[in-house]
Amino acid sequence: MATTTNATQSQSPQPPLPSAEELASKALQKRYEGLMMVRTKAVKGKGAWYWSHLEPVLLHNTDTGLPKAVKLRCSLCDAVFSASNPSRTASEHLKRGTCPNFNSLPKPISTISPSPPPPPPPSNRKRNSSGGSSVAVEAPSPLNHHHPVGSYHVTPLTVVDPSRFCGRDLQYSASSLPQQPHLMLSGGKDDLGPLAMLEDSVKKLKSPKTTQTQNLSKAQIESALDSLSDWVFESCGSVSLSGLEHPKLRAFLTQVGLPIISRRDFVAGRLDLKYDDSRAEAESRIHDAMFFQIASDGWKFESSGENLVNLIVNLPNGTSLYRRAVFVNGAVPSNYAEEVLWETVRGICGNSPQRCVGIVSDRFMSKALRNLESQHSWMVNLSCQFQGFNSLIKDFIKELPLFKSVSQSCSRLVSFINNTAQIRNALCKYQLQEQGESRMLHSPLECSSFEPLYNLLEDVLNSARAVQLVTHDDAWKVVLMEDHLAREVGEMVGDVGFWNEVEAVYSLLKLVKEMARRIEEERPLIGQCLPLWDELRSKIKDWYAKFNVVEERQVEKLVERRFKKSYHPAWAAAFILDPLYLIRDSTGKYLPPFKCLSPEQEKDVDKLITRLVSRDEAHIAMMELMKWRTEGLDPVYARAVQMKERDPVSGKMKIANPQSSRLVWETYLSEFRSLGRVAVRLIFLHATSCGFKCNSSLLRWVNSNGRSRAAMDRAQKLIFISANSKFERRDFSNDEERDAELLTMADGEDDVLNDVLIDTSSV
Repeated sequence: MATTTNATQSQSPQPPLPSAEELASKALQKRYEGLMMVRTKAVKGKGAWYWSHLEPVLLHNTDTGLPKAVKLRCSLCDAVFSASNPSRTASEHLKRGTCPNFNSLPKPISTISPSPPPPPPPSNRKRNSSGGSSVAVEAPSPLNHHHPVGSYHVTPLTVVDPSRFCGRDLQYSASSLPQQPHLMLSGGKDDLGPLAMLEDSVKKLKSPKTTQTQNLSKAQIESALDSLSDWVFESCGSVSLSGLEHPKLRAFLTQVGLPIISRRDFVAGRLDLKYDDSRAEAESRIHDAMFFQIASDGWKFESSGENLVNLIVNLPNGTSLYRRAVFVNGAVPSNYAEEVLWETVRGICGNSPQRCVGIVSDRFMSKALRNLESQHSWMVNLSCQFQGFNSLIKDFIKELPLFKSVSQSCSRLVSFINNTAQIRNALCKYQLQEQGESRMLHSPLECSSFEPLYNLLEDVLNSARAVQLVTHDDAWKVVLMEDHLAREVGEMVGDVGFWNEVEAVYSLLKLVKEMARRIEEERPLIGQCLPLWDELRSKIKDWYAKFNVVEERQVEKLVERRFKKSYHPAWAAAFILDPLYLIRDSTGKYLPPFKCLSPEQEKDVDKLITRLVSRDEAHIAMMELMKWRTEGLDPVYARAVQMKERDPVSGKMKIANPQSSRLVWETYLSEFRSLGRVAVRLIFLHATSCGFKCNSSLLRWVNSNGRSRAAMDRAQKLIFISANSKFERRDFSNDEERDAELLTMADGEDDVLNDVLIDTSSV
């Protein structure tokens, strides 16, 4: 039976391969669809102007019915052209006047160009060049006897409603003035607007019409103004309050049926109402929470003028609420920071300061935070890990000899190239050849911080091939005979070891900075601190193995020193108590990862738990910790806590329910009374103080108005509204950064058309 089946299958006919004609037809169909897609976008205002007059047409073979060609048809004169180059077709057929109907269309003012008037014809009839039939030409209008310099030839003028002229380009309707082929206006093209308004006034007087407008209800108007005010306030300085009185905005509001608004109304009335609502909502949420953490960001002051210190409240359910802003001028002493932090705690808690279980700040860890922690035993005060990783980069730049030597070598190379005209011109030539663009290399004044050094190394590496080609150019040989520095630079460029060191330094900077950026975006909890530093150590080992640099021990020494400065015993305790990090053993139990801790960190866990409970229950907490260590968590609950799902935005796998770790202790593990109270207070603590970024425009405004009490009060309200709106949307980005990213986006319309043309030409 099997043999028969196989024989039958082998004898069954195979599907015929598509012929060359069918392949060509499919390519034509694809090209036609691509052109239609581009035209559809253009008609909606997202493409070239000429697509409103050119229409793709797919021609079929009358015998086979298959597509045989793609053409472009002019919708004005029905002429048909090749579709190989729509832009060229538009230039030759439309712009150059080949199309008989294109010039008769009303054109925007911007397309009308000055040109000298043609000489008057000797007669009303003129023979064509072929000697055929004559063509009638109208005599010029009496207005055209004198042609002032800069006069404009205007096609029959059309007009629009004068109310539509507020700041807009003129738009023309179907009506027009009497036909005058070469109408000259003494004021040039700027007279077209007033002339259109005059004609429109005449039309209205001849045939007056009552315009019926649909008025908005009072509720609709108030709702619209509320939405507008929310947008203005939540933008926090990005939208100028003075811009509310801009004529174009007022014209827009009038056209949509809204009343004219004043900035005084926004500042005096609507700002206070919005702030009161936002404040009441925040107070209600804080009151409902059993405890919270204070995050303090902005103490790392590195520039002149007013600086903004943000004070944020982190709640156990994962939400954050903005509390207040403190404006400081220059560097401040740690005792001032200590007073501000404790005043914020008392302002929230009143006589129950135990509700504040900790503070995370980007500075003053050594003094202010530790003072508060020693005075209040229930508190866990941490340094920001984002700042810790940034400080590690500064350690590398300041203390590693490799960084200093690479920085000096690259600065010397860039300075020599930029300051030598022949070499600079040669580099531009090879940059165009290798990269498709040319520019001067980045030459910072100093390389003692991350940004200047990173930009310098990136420029040198991106132009490495071009720099190497320059050393073989004739211009280099000429300079070599005159400048002894050229010989040293040439030897350095030809040394493979130099490029290996440059790439090594660049890679290490990028590695640590990328981890810092991830910390800022993801805002990890303190249980993640130990795994983060272990990840850094592992990546540095891989970095050393790749580049084989001689300073491995020095790099490791700096990492460990920075780790010890940032370390807090709560890191180890949260890592042990968070069910998220439980490890399954050979028996199937999910146990806390004590084996990942050092002996000193194990002792830190015991000491911290003992400090966070009362003396009477310290021994109970230790017994419960031993039980947790040996029994762990039920496998089903452990897997439920550790369940992950793919984030639709980033595409990464993330914990499905981050609150499960705390909720397990409050419900299923309720028998751990003392240890459970410690666990739920530790698990939710944030390891970073990052959260809200204020716009630089508002900071500049504060710097210029910092002495006005009323101005500072309004700034506080604006920041409060904006910050809590961002926290509500879980939007921790900066508007200015998003604007910069948006401006760098490329328009992909041309790519779509090019892909279509390339696919077709390949057939």
